[in-house]
Amino acid sequence: MQHPLVIIGAGPIGLAAAANAADRSIDFVVLEAGPEAGAAVGEWAHVRLFSAWSELVDPVARRLLDATGTWTAPDEKTYPTGGEWRTRYLQPLADILDKTEHGSVRYGARVVGVSRDGRDLVVDSGREGDPFAIHVETQTGHERLLARAVVDASGTWARPNPLGADGYPALGERDNAARFAYGIPDFSDPAVSARYAGKHVAVAGKGASAQGVLIGLARLAERDPGTRVSWLLRRPSVGDAFGGGDNDQLEERGKLGQAAKAATSSGHVVNVTQFRTRAVETQPDGRLTLTSTNGQQVTDVDEVIVVTGYRPDFSFLSEVRLDLDPALGAARFLAAQIHPDHHSCGDVAPHGYKELGQPEEGLYLVGMKSYGRAPSFLAMTGFEQVRSVVAALDGDLEAADRVDLVLPETGVCDGAGAFDDATATASGGGCCGAPAEPQVLTLGGLGVR
Repeated sequence: MQHPLVIIGAGPIGLAAAANAADRSIDFVVLEAGPEAGAAVGEWAHVRLFSAWSELVDPVARRLLDATGTWTAPDEKTYPTGGEWRTRYLQPLADILDKTEHGSVRYGARVVGVSRDGRDLVVDSGREGDPFAIHVETQTGHERLLARAVVDASGTWARPNPLGADGYPALGERDNAARFAYGIPDFSDPAVSARYAGKHVAVAGKGASAQGVLIGLARLAERDPGTRVSWLLRRPSVGDAFGGGDNDQLEERGKLGQAAKAATSSGHVVNVTQFRTRAVETQPDGRLTLTSTNGQQVTDVDEVIVVTGYRPDFSFLSEVRLDLDPALGAARFLAAQIHPDHHSCGDVAPHGYKELGQPEEGLYLVGMKSYGRAPSFLAMTGFEQVRSVVAALDGDLEAADRVDLVLPETGVCDGAGAFDDATATASGGGCCGAPAEPQVLTLGGLGVR
């Protein structure tokens, strides 16, 4: 009996993998922890992406959708919100894939373990010839499935980085969880606006999501002047935070940085540099004091918004063999090209099944998870990743080896520089050997206008 390909995650990249499997008549099962396709995308449904529709639809998936005769393709030049991406593309694609002869999409199916059938991590003998054993938690209990191969497209959304400077929650962060939000709040929601209006809000982070938060709060402050923002930056300067502007080949990403720069110059935002949070304490009046590792304090804080990136979950892969970069938790081949401290050029080398495969033969990390903690992933990267991986699983090595990927430049060439070196980002050079401009970091292709 030929066991199916198991794909973990019904997000954009997991569904693209399933579409490629269906196109090649490979039996597959997509396991999604959430209640619907693109469940994680639905949690930031209000955010407008800075990639256009032309870069957000997998080519094979498009063919499957077009073949139905009922799908209306979006205008390729427009920019959807996360909600539009999910309702107009991801869910229709999942519905089609669930009805195909060769596959199914299961919701409420959380993968809690991946191993070899009858063999734990230590056992060597016969390992490569055995199927994978997939342990799944569902509403009806624990299940165990067998798989010929595993494509892990589970992403990183479920594990936001904490405020604490050490990689763990700051002292008092968990105790004050009701005052914390992780990600981009929907400031168009009246209840959300009421939470932040007229308040002192601390914002931690400097990537695209942080920029979106600063823009939203600045607009809120225009309506309610009592709103003020402390922007917490771990780096020594703000100068490298707003991106390449007109030089960014993703036009909306460039506009995002420029809008964020204007927001921070509006008079509502105070920049607090070299602030790496050690503790969160409750004041007698119920407000918060944030203390950094160097003794700086930001007092009288009402709310904290943390947008410092995400990290992958490897807990359910503890019984299979992985080869990951020790710093990023990314596929080792990719690490040097995507590390945010060293590289931000957008010229990641074409890569596919050879680079994404793990020592556990038949296991592939794809999508955001293949980038680990690096924030610069774009959907088009993932589409090409899974095309190659599924071709290899089908034995079509000619197609699998042919990996073509050209990513849009950010308009900048330097990485973030030395952690505490205020001159590092202004010294020029960088990874591309050209004078450096300000840097923008992206998060999973997200962005707002």
